[in-house]
Amino acid sequence: MSLIPAKEVRPRLPRGPFLIVGLARSGQAAARLLAGRGERVRAVDSGHPEGAERLSEGGVEVVLDTDGLAQLEGVHTVVKSPGVPREAPVIAAALEQGIEVTGELELAWRALPNRFLAVTGTNGKTTTVELLGHIFRGAGEPVAVAGNVGVPLAGLVGEIEADATVVAEASSFQLEDTSLFSPEGAIFLNLAPDHLDRHGDLPAYRDAKLRVFANQGNDDVAVWNGDDPELAGVDLGGCARRIEFCRGASPDCEVATAEGTIFWDGEPLLEVEELGIPGDHNVENAMAAAAAALAFGIDRDAVRAGLRSFAGVPHRLEPVAEIGGVRFVNDSKATNVASAAVGIGSFDRGVHAILGGSDKGEPFGALVAPLRERAVAAYLLGDTAARMDTELAPLVEAGVPLRRVDDLEDAVRTAAAAACPGEVVLLSPACASFDAFPNFEARGERFRQIVADLGAGGAAPDPQAAG
Repeated sequence: MSLIPAKEVRPRLPRGPFLIVGLARSGQAAARLLAGRGERVRAVDSGHPEGAERLSEGGVEVVLDTDGLAQLEGVHTVVKSPGVPREAPVIAAALEQGIEVTGELELAWRALPNRFLAVTGTNGKTTTVELLGHIFRGAGEPVAVAGNVGVPLAGLVGEIEADATVVAEASSFQLEDTSLFSPEGAIFLNLAPDHLDRHGDLPAYRDAKLRVFANQGNDDVAVWNGDDPELAGVDLGGCARRIEFCRGASPDCEVATAEGTIFWDGEPLLEVEELGIPGDHNVENAMAAAAAALAFGIDRDAVRAGLRSFAGVPHRLEPVAEIGGVRFVNDSKATNVASAAVGIGSFDRGVHAILGGSDKGEPFGALVAPLRERAVAAYLLGDTAARMDTELAPLVEAGVPLRRVDDLEDAVRTAAAAACPGEVVLLSPACASFDAFPNFEARGERFRQIVADLGAGGAAPDPQAAG
């Protein structure tokens, strides 16, 4: 097979001295990358992220519990972590002073000589990235998966072979800080309201994601969802070869589904029922991954085998246990309404849905329809519980009770007590986790542990008593 080659020349890294703002995983990786190249690096954070202080061992000047304003002096480039908004005082001051502001995605891409496949969209990024990594590995092609999953992108610099393909998740927070980023392949999976507290409105959120295509050239590949109404009639930007995926036999779609079969360029690839991951949403993820892999030169047999054998990712519709005939499913990665609606809709009936968390300002009304159709009850927790109680009130008239609970453990135990054999206790929060957990992974791990305790004898209350 012959893969798309990497671009021969990357833009040079920005000029130092550097100030790293935000010291979570990507910020720490960026600091180590720059310090390892002999650059002068300061690194700041308003808190005390784990591992941040150890950066000083590598020559980084670390200042914690600061807004970073005092550390701007003498800096030529600010590297902003994705979680830091552009309205943060230090970023606003840097922009006002004409200091270059960039992100870890842009920085790492410039430092890596490898071909890139970037995946963006509201939902399905992690699944699609991991599926692509699985397909490439199965085809015997070197690959490195990075971004919001696994190793931060900057952590790959100097650690992988030049012929490896980097498959990277690219969030709107990361893409809004890019300037010259031009991956050889890019995928836009879908668009639904999310992070509106950060971007302001849906068009601004969409435009941040479209930066994944903006600088692509004629030899690059842009894969996009032709069924997504939010992308209909939108100028995708860039000059890449367009590959559209969609449902139905459209002449514009190189990857399509018809009569239960996924087609590539008019020829059958595999039956939908053969996919290793269930759910209608995963059919779209599989089509997108297949389109990119095939366009990159992976042969059909390897793509087909990878689609069949991929079993999914942790925290996304992850079966955790079955106790007394009740299934427990961890969908902690459903941090927005569209993703939770997909999770709820993945089951026929009998869903006990655990919802709520930190508030991103997204309305919850779109959950009413899937919950009315699939749920037995909803259990509301966290900062959003009161607003959910109001916005999901039509469910009560439809016979789906809304139950306020104290925390995740209370939710799991209460749901387990009410659930009957054949039903599902589903953690699909539709919210971020930051009111109670550092990230969705920690929330999902806690869900697993609570369920494990139930299975080990820490029994839920008697269902008769729960009434």
